[in-house]
Amino acid sequence: MNRLHHAIEAADGKPLLGAALYFHDPIFLEIAAHMGFKVIWIEMEHAAISFEQAADLCRMAAGTGMLTMIRIPDARRESVLKAAECGPDMIDIPMADSPELVAELVRYARFAPLGARGFFSVSRALKYGIVGSVPEEQQKLNEELALLAQIETKEALANIEEIAAIPNVDIFIGPADLAASLGYPGKTNHPKVLEAAEKIVRVARKHGKKIVTACGASDFIHWTRLGIDLLFCTNDIVCLKAGAQLALNSAAEAIEQAGAERVLQTSTRN
Repeated sequence: MNRLHHAIEAADGKPLLGAALYFHDPIFLEIAAHMGFKVIWIEMEHAAISFEQAADLCRMAAGTGMLTMIRIPDARRESVLKAAECGPDMIDIPMADSPELVAELVRYARFAPLGARGFFSVSRALKYGIVGSVPEEQQKLNEELALLAQIETKEALANIEEIAAIPNVDIFIGPADLAASLGYPGKTNHPKVLEAAEKIVRVARKHGKKIVTACGASDFIHWTRLGIDLLFCTNDIVCLKAGAQLALNSAAEAIEQAGAERVLQTSTRN
């Protein structure tokens, strides 16, 4: 059983909650851990996080007890292998449009006989080689590392049966890109998008897959009703903006209130 499945099993039927990290920010990671988030998403598709930084974030998260997921930019051998050597608990491949692409992820992330991951015994993932048997540790890692195929296009939707049938690969649903691909950009609550999401969940469950997604507050109830296993419900930029906006609004209100009170005091004296 991989580490994601262990954590889901320990959650007693409730979805795990995760936060995404778009900057190399250890402070946000620690705050998220203290607040009770169970998973940290290290973003490498859109954000400028390097593999060196990703490895550091995996190290820090391990110290807090949080699981880590690295979203890589593509299924090239270099992307998969370098992410795997960082020692995350999960690797997610975006735009997983075909079973062939997902098979590439498996090929480069798994050691033989399950794949063709290159031998490198001194990576963080293999505890720097400080183990009794490197081959045994490799097979253990084959079991423990969770792989995710991100379903977020109409092409992936059309191929969901074949993708979900791939052994030991769970499903990540990307609502925003899925909505855009279906012709409804920005409308993740559109009936056609919801219908597609429900189909993905249904097929994934049929094949015994765990289901992950990321969404904003307006979609929380919908996804929790679908019974997903891991919900990424915020990120560092959203938290920064929300905190800054709250401070700005509170200060502006205080200034306005103080100004009104000064006017009232002046008129009373006159």
